[in-house]
Amino acid sequence: MNDSMTINDKSETITMFLHNLEQFEIILASKSPRRQQLLTDLGLKFSVQSMDIPEEFPENLGMNEVPVFLAELKAEAFRPQLKTNQLVITADTIVWLDGKVLGKPVDYDDGFRMLKDLSGKKHQVITGVCLLSAEKKVSFYASTDVWFKELSDEEIHYYIEHYHPYDKAGAYGIQEWIGYVGIYHIEGSFFNVMGLPVQSVYEHLKTF
Repeated sequence: MNDSMTINDKSETITMFLHNLEQFEIILASKSPRRQQLLTDLGLKFSVQSMDIPEEFPENLGMNEVPVFLAELKAEAFRPQLKTNQLVITADTIVWLDGKVLGKPVDYDDGFRMLKDLSGKKHQVITGVCLLSAEKKVSFYASTDVWFKELSDEEIHYYIEHYHPYDKAGAYGIQEWIGYVGIYHIEGSFFNVMGLPVQSVYEHLKTF
């Protein structure tokens, strides 16, 4: 494990609606600042621990299966050293367009190509989540449909140059400038597009 830190110091106790989690030391296995902020805003007290796991998956997996597979892969990496009082939360988000996965762009040109492909079309954003303790594992996913307007080359260049979306699936963040000017409709969870379907996470945590 590396990149370990404790966040959410302002929260002294688990939110009253998730009192069943008081027995657990919660670990968010994600470097994503967006996921960290969403869980913080949910009222959870947790630490962040990350592992570098290759995001590779079998080619025969379907749209909803890919992110769940990757979330479980990340969670299982913790199992050998998981303590009985620990609960690990992992997540993986993909963008699905025309039957293909759009991952994180490797460079400027790749990001431009992705946004050019998304321009003027509907795509899906799917996040897989895995909750893992020493005795239990729960996996699920959430899917959101997102519509982009026709983006000009100048708009795409401006966004990439100023926001550097190289850590984001599909090369964009809905909460950033490109989302303000380019996305005109969504169906499903907004926060799922940010990287974590917090409402679904909350419901599954309540019964964990």
